[in-house]
Amino acid sequence: MTRKKLLVVDDSTIIRNHIARLLGDPRLPNLDIVGLASDGEKALAAARDKRPDLITMDLTMPNMDGEACIEAVAKILPETRILVVSALSDNATALRALTKGAHGFLQKPFTDDSLIAALLELME
Repeated sequence: MTRKKLLVVDDSTIIRNHIARLLGDPRLPNLDIVGLASDGEKALAAARDKRPDLITMDLTMPNMDGEACIEAVAKILPETRILVVSALSDNATALRALTKGAHGFLQKPFTDDSLIAALLELME
């Protein structure tokens, strides 16, 4: 399996670092982290520069929210798979993110196992 590149986008340093640490898990041997972004504007710049295969995307962030960022990334990198990782749990929010270009939705707080499972699913 070819190696995949992951961009982690969340305004919480704790969440960004938590997801980044999980990439050491043996169940994710073919996934490399190529960037960490704290808001949508930084995420969009990193996505253009690093061209990730996968992105974990928070929805509630400063400067540019996750929904706007998903839409922008989907236009410039249509092959990139986006997993929304958000505390916003209502179905309408999840559906909006999916219609704008996200490929999956994981609710915070998440377990390591649920995040790994969601990432593996997107890599298939």
